[in-house]
Amino acid sequence: MKNQSQTLFQKDLVNEAIKQSLVKLNPKIIFKNPVMFLVEIGTVVMLIVSIFSLTGDQTQGSFTYNFLVFIILFFTVLFANFAEAIAEARGKAQADTLRKTREETPAKMVIENKAGFQVETALKMSAEMKLGDIFLCEAGDQIPMDGEIIEGLATIDESAITGESAPVIREAGGDKSSVTGGTKVLSDRIKVKVTTKPGESFLDKMIALVEGASRQKTPNEIALTILLAGFTLTFIIVTLTLKPFADYAQTPITIAAFISLFVCLIPTTIGGLLSAIGIAGMDRALRANVITKSGKAVETAGDIDVLLLDKTGTITIGNRKATQFHPAAAVEMNHFIKASALSSVADETPEGKSIIELSQLKSEDLLVPNPTYIDFTAETRTSGIDFEDTRIRKGAYDTIKKLTEKAGNPFPKETEDAVKTIAENGGTPLVVSLNEKVLGVIELQDIIKTGIQERFQRLRKMGVKTVMVTGDNPLTAKFIAEKAGVDDFIAEAKPEDKMNYIKKEQQEGKLVAMMGDGTNDAPALAQADVGVAMNSGTQAAKEAGNMVDLDNDPTKLIEIVEIGKQLLMTRGTLTTFSIANDVAKYFAIIPALFITFIPALQKLNIMNLHSPESAILSAIIFNAVIIPFLIPLALKGVAYKPIGASALLRRNLLIYGLGGVIVPFIGIKIIDLFISLFY
Repeated sequence: MKNQSQTLFQKDLVNEAIKQSLVKLNPKIIFKNPVMFLVEIGTVVMLIVSIFSLTGDQTQGSFTYNFLVFIILFFTVLFANFAEAIAEARGKAQADTLRKTREETPAKMVIENKAGFQVETALKMSAEMKLGDIFLCEAGDQIPMDGEIIEGLATIDESAITGESAPVIREAGGDKSSVTGGTKVLSDRIKVKVTTKPGESFLDKMIALVEGASRQKTPNEIALTILLAGFTLTFIIVTLTLKPFADYAQTPITIAAFISLFVCLIPTTIGGLLSAIGIAGMDRALRANVITKSGKAVETAGDIDVLLLDKTGTITIGNRKATQFHPAAAVEMNHFIKASALSSVADETPEGKSIIELSQLKSEDLLVPNPTYIDFTAETRTSGIDFEDTRIRKGAYDTIKKLTEKAGNPFPKETEDAVKTIAENGGTPLVVSLNEKVLGVIELQDIIKTGIQERFQRLRKMGVKTVMVTGDNPLTAKFIAEKAGVDDFIAEAKPEDKMNYIKKEQQEGKLVAMMGDGTNDAPALAQADVGVAMNSGTQAAKEAGNMVDLDNDPTKLIEIVEIGKQLLMTRGTLTTFSIANDVAKYFAIIPALFITFIPALQKLNIMNLHSPESAILSAIIFNAVIIPFLIPLALKGVAYKPIGASALLRRNLLIYGLGGVIVPFIGIKIIDLFISLFY
């Protein structure tokens, strides 16, 4: 469950940022794209024209009318700033939440004395710590700096960072030894070695990452900006050519009319929402508890062609479960089931517990006199139980085969066939023997996660190739890959195998995404176009990737792909809507400007607007108010459906292209009817 106090704190910050945006323009928006820059210039020019009108110069219209145009243009810029402010506010709220987490924390330091013994020293503040320092943390202590546990194990509360209230276990060695500054130790005692310098901790980097306002433009966003600049330049030329035409027709056109026409014709709507769409994409990832290092990472996720997924914990539930008992020919089923359950009484692994669960025997059914439990070891590769003159063993096929043949007992042919069949079906066979005679084989299977096949089907519809990465042998890997519905697999995968596969796909011009949590995943995470590291993973993995999943959910990569595609689709649909808007606004203003002197233009005045003045005001008012109406769509994103590119294009043109033409006609006409009451 998410940390509710953290969520409420963020909402307060978002609301405060929105209030500030109403009274304070963000000066950076002026330089975000050429469209809004020119609208800013037009606003300033209209202010100057209004002042001249106030001093008595009526050649450019009345002060009231010019000042009204200035106010509308000013609100156009304000609304565009408002859209971006909301998007930025969420990211800054998360950053402020993290800053609240990061406090100056004292820690008990550890050094070696002259005799070589480690001793605790005086307290040292986190800001004074340096790379390589060793400190101790006990129950109730806050971890002062990022580090690796070198001794001990502890339960840690990471809710300040992940928002999840459930504690996690961190221990020395392996991929779960990494701890983050700002988290809290709930139990036990650990010794930690500092792995970062002050100001360069994971928390510091996350604060920098979520500051959406400082993000760089993505390649697609740069391309769209160039397209908008091209449209803007085209309409500059169109607007300027109206001057000689107006002189020829003896039609006076005021500066207010020129500026209004220009602002309405250029793609102001998408220009005002462009930055907000990009930041909102990062925000959607953030609300999914994924920290992204740039907007480019989210956008690239929407364009990926290949997705690498780990098998264990992603495609399967992560633990093998007993699914069936296969007794030897001369062995009764109940006898074999009881022997299998007895061999697993002391087995605390998920596999061992699943065998007892599958047997459906109660604890009193498994009571035997003076039992001696045999634990599994890497040397014997078996486990089991001894009592009286009975020896029951459970282990791998080859180990039990050697054990029985050494005792002079044959290995049953039917059991050998069952072992082969289980392996071919992607399972793991565990053979059970009684006094060195084979009783049968237990079938263990990796359980495919519910609904994973449907998710892969959705990715396939998006045009994304899915690749399963596993350490299993090729036979088992093939079976699970087919059952899960992935397109390809890498069996017996080593770190270099993953990276080489990614390189091969990239050389063919494809974009590749993958997830990982271990140091051995770091090379592949760095090589991938989109690399998602687990927050519980090693520091090397988190440094190598360009995203960090705070929930440690490997399937989140699929959600990130959909967020990226939604971002691209939202930008495309709003661009289509904005450009289609220009068509309607063109037919609103141009006929109205010249209809008095060129009556033939009456046929183009399909909206039958009241007058040139009301037409201009109606168009720029609509141009201003459409931006706040589209802010929720820009922030939430267009509803995404995994359909083909051509079908998606047709859908967008029908809904947002046709809608972008019809809506302005209706909106401008309604505004004109209201304005005409004052003329």
